[in-house]
Amino acid sequence: MRAGLHHIRNWIFDLDNTLYPASANLFALIDARIGDYVARLLNVDAVEARRIQKGYFHAHGTTLSGLMAEHDVDPHHYLGDVHDVDMAVLERNEMLIAALARLPGRKLIFTNGDAPYAAKVLDRLGLGDTFEAIHDVHATSYRPKPDPVAYHGLLDAYGLDPHESLFVEDMARNLRPAKAIGMTTVWIDNGSEQAPGDEDRSYIDHITTDIGQWLFDILEEDA
Repeated sequence: MRAGLHHIRNWIFDLDNTLYPASANLFALIDARIGDYVARLLNVDAVEARRIQKGYFHAHGTTLSGLMAEHDVDPHHYLGDVHDVDMAVLERNEMLIAALARLPGRKLIFTNGDAPYAAKVLDRLGLGDTFEAIHDVHATSYRPKPDPVAYHGLLDAYGLDPHESLFVEDMARNLRPAKAIGMTTVWIDNGSEQAPGDEDRSYIDHITTDIGQWLFDILEEDA
């Protein structure tokens, strides 16, 4: 194991654009469905729906949180609708599957999506039995990443010591609260959408474009 990582006992992963490449464009399908949902809900055209959608995403962490705060949207109805996408764009990553299997300690998913959707993604990726638990947006009481409450809730739910935990994310801003409570942070810099003006990377410990390769490399250094 790479020097500086021997203390890690808990490996925590975001889901979308983290365990599969952003280039798969699965989230683009979801993004389009979110836009359609907002347009129908508020009876606006596609351009205005897009503006509202992204405004809520950046201000509230997720479009859902904004819709719940401003329009009392039912989260279960919303998530069921926007996650109704074809998973065929996802492919198994054998290096990632093998590396995750070799990781010592606990492995968890921490996602702003919901567990049923996450389970379908993991099954498609060949990772259905890899993770101990999926800590989803329902578990955070709809206070999603990067709300610090979500991170403390994750720690409390599974009895995790943040100083023994590593968190992997493609959204850089979601790593800031993790670093603030003592987690080791890994940013997947693979071209996924970032928050406007979010250029500070001082809270990031490791950067990679491919989590499967990164995990393989840190494991091989101690093999």
